Amino acid sequence: QVQLVESGGGLVQTGGSLRLSCAASGTIFSSDTMGWYRQAPGKEREPVATISIGSTNYADSVKGRFRISRDNAKNTVYLQMNSLKPEDTGVYYCNAVLNYYGSKSYWGQGTQVTVSS
Repeated sequence: QVQLVESGGGLVQTGGSLRLSCAASGTIFSSDTMGWYRQAPGKEREPVATISIGSTNYADSVKGRFRISRDNAKNTVYLQMNSLKPEDTGVYYCNAVLNYYGSKSYWGQGTQVTVSS
């Protein structure tokens, strides 16, 4: 069974940093796309950053502040978030699109990030 377990959320002041982790279980290939999405109160879930072989993509709102990385040996993807702003507040979800399972999309349970002004 596939499971994605996020950790690392919390409360931080404006300008602070947090590092999110997402540990995946199941059959994960290095070519699978993994990423982070977030959902602010009253808003739709939006993509933050994705990573695949040789490719990373970021939402314009986080470019230069966030960095996505992965450790394929640990099946873990990270999101380093620096210079946090109140508008970064939301529930952050890990996502994986896994080729072994027919390119099905899987989601973690989410971790809360709150940035105080």
